[in-house]
Amino acid sequence: MFKAVEGSYTTYVAIGFAYKTSAWKENWIPFIQNVVDVCIKHNSKLVFFDNVYAIGGNNVNHITENSPISPASKKGEVRAEVDRIVLKNMERNNLQVIIARSPDFFGGTARQSSVMMNLVYDNLIKDKKSQWFCNAKLVHSMGYVPELAKGTAMLGNTPEAYNQIWNLPTDPKRITGEEWINLFAKELGKDNKFTVLPNWMVRGFGLIVPVMKELAEMNYQYDRDYYFDSSKFNDYFKFTPITHAVAVKQAALQMSGTNEKQRPANICFAKWQVKCF
Repeated sequence: MFKAVEGSYTTYVAIGFAYKTSAWKENWIPFIQNVVDVCIKHNSKLVFFDNVYAIGGNNVNHITENSPISPASKKGEVRAEVDRIVLKNMERNNLQVIIARSPDFFGGTARQSSVMMNLVYDNLIKDKKSQWFCNAKLVHSMGYVPELAKGTAMLGNTPEAYNQIWNLPTDPKRITGEEWINLFAKELGKDNKFTVLPNWMVRGFGLIVPVMKELAEMNYQYDRDYYFDSSKFNDYFKFTPITHAVAVKQAALQMSGTNEKQRPANICFAKWQVKCF
């Protein structure tokens, strides 16, 4: 890691470990501590692409940069400690750092980790009912990967943005799970029927499907409104995120293979002279 960061003006961390609580406990805290230490040693700025797992309970009803660290899951506890390590060094002025937070996401290069694509797109494309967790009538924000990547690069190249938390750009319109399904169904020309998976069922599936066991503890993000507010970013940069409908259209095109040359998430990071984990 020390060799990877040496000579870097800005270090972007956008890594993801296996979606297992045990893997997160084992890897995340030593990893981020090493990242912080090496960035300080080599005087490299740090841009940390973060999620919102450290924010739990009803604090997810309206997630802003000021939402308190309040983990409601084992994975959230790990991410809370990761955030505390970064924030501690930010507050001590040891490091110039940006925490760039993202909600759930889809599109671009995101595939295996995307609930939207696995439960909605995959089922629709097979002429099956879409699936959603807990309650499809509730608000659930989603980020579009190319927009999140663009926002991360914009922040990293803005000196005034450092030593702050930023929510990455998302369409400010509140949208429910059912409305997400309707957007995909309309775009794909499919039936918009869907099935809701209650938490007890997700936990039950977890006995035979390991990833469902890992997802069950995150259902506090689906059994109440989960709204991600990026107005700080949008106002500061005078940025208008693409609409949910356009994001769905682009994601469907990418998945169909008709738009393989357009990979905005990769292009966005690759255009900057930075080191990226």
